[in-house]
Amino acid sequence: MKAHTEHLMFQTKDRVEFINITPQVKEAVRRSGVQEGLVLVNAMHITASVYVNDAEPGLIQDFQDWLKSLVDVNKDYRHNLTGEDNAYAHLMRTLMGREAVVAVTGGKLDFGPWEQIYYAEFDGRRKKRVLVKILGE
Repeated sequence: MKAHTEHLMFQTKDRVEFINITPQVKEAVRRSGVQEGLVLVNAMHITASVYVNDAEPGLIQDFQDWLKSLVDVNKDYRHNLTGEDNAYAHLMRTLMGREAVVAVTGGKLDFGPWEQIYYAEFDGRRKKRVLVKILGE
């Protein structure tokens, strides 16, 4: 079995930002040489998520609106008493999840229709990392 690891680095200009990282993950799979296996894509920060869904811009805005309807970004959370101001980002990450796993078949990501891999940043404007781990033959 082969194992291949890469890290994607991001520094968003906005505090909350959604980035389609499918092209970078596809390239990592190509470089790995894995033909049959799995790729794990994991946000390595507790205020960011990786998820799989449609790349339609309206849906991206719907996700942002939905998260803001569930998580009050201006609330005085207890976590913020530590000197942080990002409790809302931790809550959003919990809702959107930590990682995505996608099958690799014939050396390519084995997606359903319209599926893409997204990095969702909730406390941006600083350097963040995403792990891409590819396992298989």
